[in-house]
Amino acid sequence: MQHAAQAYKNVAKETASARELEASLLLKSAAQFQAIHDSWERRKLELNAALLFNRKLWTFFLDSVSRDENPLPIDIRRNVASLGMFVIRRTINLTSNPQPDGLGTLININRRIASGLRGKAA
Repeated sequence: MQHAAQAYKNVAKETASARELEASLLLKSAAQFQAIHDSWERRKLELNAALLFNRKLWTFFLDSVSRDENPLPIDIRRNVASLGMFVIRRTINLTSNPQPDGLGTLININRRIASGLRGKAA
């Protein structure tokens, strides 16, 4: 019984750490976008790197939710996949047509998902 409790504790700790890492990366991406948005003329050349970072992050999420061994309920996995595809399309659109106003949606999505991962209401 003690062994099972310790194993659960270890898995819970790893899961919490992974969720915190994901939340931190989403917030990093949102902060990059916000800085570019707020200082567009000075920082617009940073946009492609920020979009690439965000695209890689969401590609990871898409890969993760598509795996059979992912423990999330199928409905949540589908929702994350749908949101991920939207983010990827938005990122591609901003790559070909850079506009500071287009960043707001990505900032909002990343912040809200990070908040959810941290167990806080957005």
